[in-house]
Amino acid sequence: MIRPLVFALVLALSATGARADRYSDCDQSADPDRRIRGCTQVIERGERESRENRSFAYTNRGNAYDDKGEVDRAIADYDEAITLDPNYAFAYNNRGLTYEKKGEIDRAIADYTKAITLDLNNAIAYTNRGAAYYSKGALDRAIADFDEAIKLNPNYAITYTNRGYTYEKKGDKEQAIADFRKALDINPSDQDAKDNLKRLGVTP
Repeated sequence: MIRPLVFALVLALSATGARADRYSDCDQSADPDRRIRGCTQVIERGERESRENRSFAYTNRGNAYDDKGEVDRAIADYDEAITLDPNYAFAYNNRGLTYEKKGEIDRAIADYTKAITLDLNNAIAYTNRGAAYYSKGALDRAIADFDEAIKLNPNYAITYTNRGYTYEKKGDKEQAIADFRKALDINPSDQDAKDNLKRLGVTP
């Protein structure tokens, strides 16, 4: 199954006491409810926080809502993040992921494209746009995006796995096997890559 990449943000701040708790809660990813509480505290400080920090907080809170399946609340937060910082590529990337979950593939592609326009080295956005093109059956465009993502960052196992799926769908079993093997080289615990190789009659 094609898999996306999500970018989790880190508030680039140092603090102590309650302030540190607020930022650390917003940064962490294990507990979405705790993240929502921490990011909400950052957001509610208003102009006492920089626009950048509030944009980060809205994006991280959006990630938490997305994790909880509250996709409309997630999109509303990504919208706020983009209003605060219209050049923040990863807010577009993560909003694209949520649109994709809603089945709004064209809107997702538009957001990934905007993220790429803002950051031409954004391998994550290329990987995600490739996955969206795969969903639309635009296999050559998907492969082109996976190729670009791999040029930018050859260490994402998911990108090779996704490209492998795409080659397999095109009927190129040999290239699919090569990509699944490469994914497993990068991440030996990648169960998808192992399962795909077995399914294609290859010992992982």
